[in-house]
Amino acid sequence: MNEISTLITTAKRLLKSQGLTYRDVAKALRLSEPSVKRMFATEKFTLERLAQVCELVGFTLAELTQEAAADSQKIRTLTVDQEIALVSDMRLLLTAVCALNHWTVSEIVSAYDLTEVECLRHLITLDRLRMIELLPGNRIRLIIARDFDWLPEGPIRKFFHDQGQDDFLSGSFKETGESLAFVHGMLTDTAFSQLQPELMRLRNRFAELHDGCLSSPLSQKRSASLLLASRRGWEPMAFSNLRKNPTFQ
Repeated sequence: MNEISTLITTAKRLLKSQGLTYRDVAKALRLSEPSVKRMFATEKFTLERLAQVCELVGFTLAELTQEAAADSQKIRTLTVDQEIALVSDMRLLLTAVCALNHWTVSEIVSAYDLTEVECLRHLITLDRLRMIELLPGNRIRLIIARDFDWLPEGPIRKFFHDQGQDDFLSGSFKETGESLAFVHGMLTDTAFSQLQPELMRLRNRFAELHDGCLSSPLSQKRSASLLLASRRGWEPMAFSNLRKNPTFQ
């Protein structure tokens, strides 16, 4: 991604975080909404136009550049030791999950059995782990990338496997918007490899929707979880026990 694209991407993120739409930008810039959409799609901005967008989100051009640079330096994974530190303290892990979902300190202590002092202590730990920056006024700034992920076969995923997976799948999945689908088929290696980008696109779309809801108050949002999984050569053990050749995969 070139520097212009990075600036435009950062500007779009800031607009979304403040609940501003293309229509709002069009009104501020005295342009039509289609013109604004085309401008963002083609990334053809004059310096004056970009400065106007910055003004709309309360940034200067210099501050937008700094924000874009900070975005490019955000971490995408933790180390094994960092993940171990999280799973070793359930209250720290809870605080981390809340922080990653943009909760404020007051929202965390209102919802969970944590005092403000405890919460701040955990946030200071997360700051030292370089997951967040604890700013003046106890504001929380995330320093993880949008495509942040837990380590494959790492402590967090093991924690979910051991303590969260069965609980998640035991739900009724009957509430509005909930769904549980299990499909089985026979795919070639080529077909299976084509499936993986589709799963990644769905994951990215989930992240986009999450970002689009950042400006909404917590009272209007509910926790949402998406479990994506695909395996090759798997069948229920009850089936594999009936195979004539048990070593077949």
